[in-house]
Amino acid sequence: MGLKTSTLTFEERCEKSINDTQMQAALKKAQDSQWIKREASREDMGDWEEWRKLGQEIRQHTLAHLPDYLEMFAENVKKQGGHVLFAQTEEEARNYVKEITLAKNAKKIVKSKSMVTTEVGLDPMFVEMGLEVIESDLAEFILQMDNWDEPSHIVFPNIHKDRYQIQKIFENLGYEGSSEPEEMAKFARKVLREHFLSADIGITGCNFAIANNGMINLVTNEGNADLVIAIPKTQIVLMGMERIVPSMQEAEVLDSLLCRSAVGQKLTSYVTYAGRKADEESDGPEDFYVIIVDDNRSNALGTQFQEMLQCIRCGACLNVCPVYRHIGGHGYGSIYPGPMGAVLSPILGGYEEFGDLPYASSLCGACTETCPVKIPLHNLLIAHRTVMADELKRTSKMEQFGMKMAATVTGSAPVFKFVEKVDHLGSAMMATQKEPAVENLYNHGGYLTKAPAIAKNWTDYRDLPRPPKAKDGFREWFKRHKAEQGGK
Repeated sequence: MGLKTSTLTFEERCEKSINDTQMQAALKKAQDSQWIKREASREDMGDWEEWRKLGQEIRQHTLAHLPDYLEMFAENVKKQGGHVLFAQTEEEARNYVKEITLAKNAKKIVKSKSMVTTEVGLDPMFVEMGLEVIESDLAEFILQMDNWDEPSHIVFPNIHKDRYQIQKIFENLGYEGSSEPEEMAKFARKVLREHFLSADIGITGCNFAIANNGMINLVTNEGNADLVIAIPKTQIVLMGMERIVPSMQEAEVLDSLLCRSAVGQKLTSYVTYAGRKADEESDGPEDFYVIIVDDNRSNALGTQFQEMLQCIRCGACLNVCPVYRHIGGHGYGSIYPGPMGAVLSPILGGYEEFGDLPYASSLCGACTETCPVKIPLHNLLIAHRTVMADELKRTSKMEQFGMKMAATVTGSAPVFKFVEKVDHLGSAMMATQKEPAVENLYNHGGYLTKAPAIAKNWTDYRDLPRPPKAKDGFREWFKRHKAEQGGK
């Protein structure tokens, strides 16, 4: 699949998502229920803001010393008999995996949920190679069985599907049961167990890599990652270069923040630390490979966007975002949706592909407030907009003209006062309210159903009430009020 998930334009994706009422209803329900669970689990921590500050300090410290910790991690993996490979691009990451797969003469691969493996496009590569690949995370498995449908959330990939849609997908696999989640989960468990037992290679992501012992940390609710690690003789781990911590002590702090922010639990069902199988152990991989992926992450180091690399992929920002609530994950056209995706996707994929996403935000700041590691997401969205407008000059001629006119108007007191007196005339032309006018207030002006150029989005997506006459405006009312109060 890769980072980009759609060939449609941003407007086309949004139009499609806005008309998907079933998806919107599912997102609203999920956001509301997750809010309750998340806030309750955070209260158990005591001073949540102090925990956030600690998480931020851990991530910032690690990023400030990233080369040192990556080198330490690589050395410790090698001491245990494992292998570490550094991939600067997604193509290099795919080639490494391909070489290992061919060397092992593998026929079947089983994977646990991993954003990085999706980012670099492993599944399409395996299909092209004629290999059998199975996603073992239940949600990802459902999407795969539905002709590789796109994920819509980084924690709940199939949140846009209801139980009846899932039932139909499973019926294509021979399922004959009801739409009860428990019954369908048992069916999926039976199918997946057979794949675990016959896989040649297991592939996982990495929540955190532990620098001082060379182990990886995985967090799941289903235990599928444990089976991906334990049964196949070969394990391949793909991790973003920033997903590293100094020691298990820091990993435990971040795990606690992650679980509460992602699913509203004190701790998820399975928190696993893994590496190459030791001689005295009965299960685990005999061959252990870690591929550390850059894929443009290093471009953010030392810049105003470095703070985005603090992200622990909890998805909390998606669960409070009003824009995500309406357009869902598919509206973003990236495997990383929501506020975190709107910041991260242009870093990884560039403004040409993802320049629209920083504008998919109300800048309400809810994402920043909920982030467990205190990433200033709404400020970074503004920073992206600034880069595109000031440095890349990606704004249209009409927008540039409009901004110059606004600067001229607001820069001159006489001109500004004049415009205030006549602005209601222009505003009235753009009003889209079709209800009967209110006597003495909204009793003038017309409306445009299709405004041109820069004003287009106002009429396409907003219903503007007809403005009051100048004499009924706020400033005139305020002057009269001051006069009535004796100028006070």
